[in-house]
This record gives sequence, C-alpha cells and structure tokens, in this order.
Amino acid sequence: MCSLYSFRRTSEETRNLFNYREQAEFPPRPYVTPGSPIAIIRAGQDGKPEFALVRWGFVPGWAREIMPGRPLINARSETVYEKASFKNAIRRRRCLIPADGFYEWQGDVPGRKQAWFIHRPGESLFAFGGIWEHWTAPDGSELESAAMLTTTPNQPVLAIHDRSPVVIMPEDFARWLSKDEKVEDLLTAPPDDYWTMEKTTIARGSKPPPPAKPKPQMDLL
Repeated sequence: MCSLYSFRRTSEETRNLFNYREQAEFPPRPYVTPGSPIAIIRAGQDGKPEFALVRWGFVPGWAREIMPGRPLINARSETVYEKASFKNAIRRRRCLIPADGFYEWQGDVPGRKQAWFIHRPGESLFAFGGIWEHWTAPDGSELESAAMLTTTPNQPVLAIHDRSPVVIMPEDFARWLSKDEKVEDLLTAPPDDYWTMEKTTIARGSKPPPPAKPKPQMDLL
C-alpha cells in the first residue's frame, strides 16, 4: 500500500499535464500524509478535467460519521468493484492524483526497515489512479475525500513490497475520467522500467516535515 508520497511539481506544470481550467496555486509538498488535503483531478459537470482539494482518507457516502483514527487511504483494485465502500465511486467518481514519487519500506524488523523513494526518471510528474466521494454529515456539513487504488506491483517494487499504487498513463487520462464504468484493464502497475528506486533515510512511523504521518488503515481485503 502507499501511505506517503511526494508532490513537489509547480502549479503550471501540473495544469499543463492534466489540462484543467482552474488557476489553482499550491505549495510543493515533499511528504503528503494520510488525513491531509490532497490535489485531485476529476471530471467536472461538463465532463472536462477539474482540479479539487479533498481529504486523503475515503469516507463512503452512506457513512453515518467519520470514524476517528485510521483514515481509509487505499482501495484494492482486485475488489474495488465489489466492496460496498468503493463500488459506486469506481464506476462514477474516479480521479487522478498527481505526484512525483512515493515511499515504501523494506524489511520486517521495526525501527530497522529500509525506506525507498520510488519515482520517475528525473522525478517527473505522473498520476496515481484514485476514487473520490462526497459525504454529508447529519448536521449538514460536507466533506469530499479520496482513496488511492493499489495493485500487484511490477518486478522492481515487488522486491520490497507486495502492493503498489495504480498508475494511469497520460493517454488513458480521458478514459479514466469518463463515464465508462468498466476500467479494470487500467487497474495495473506500470511497466518494469517505469520507476527509479532510491534508498532514503526516512523511518517508518517518523514525523517527516511538515506534518506527522498518522498510522494508515490497511487495504480492505
């Protein structure tokens, strides 16, 4: 699963890749953590790409309340069409999550796991596949939230972890954001040569600046 990623690209670069109309400004974030606001691109009412900020921690539309503690940050691609929490969102509310890398940890010994920063060559911008939801509280307040899709990793990532984020290629952006309900063929990891993998020194469970990283909820089985 993915519980920490990087999004340091400029507003102009992001807008050029995803072709949304909003003149959104946002600061670079080397550590994007669960429960924090994240940038997404989704289909607007006219079907064209739209920029939005939502909570990273999915809240199903039918939930009575937001459960404290572990935000639901990932959804397994193998079961996303079946799970009550996600099955409507994967059909009707898909989104792209811009990033320039993510972090994963290797090893079984607490406090001694090796952190890896996984990114494109040149740390260029790419898109995770995500789903989003709109939730209304009993008091009338509203929240938009998102989760990242995960899948079986390609061979380089498999050497350190058994899950990896779904990546949507630019040529598939329009279809991912379309009204096509069946996109199972896009719920995959990128080719083996897609990533550059670098060891880093961030300890799992540490507090990378700026925000502390809360313990995320595991993927639903």
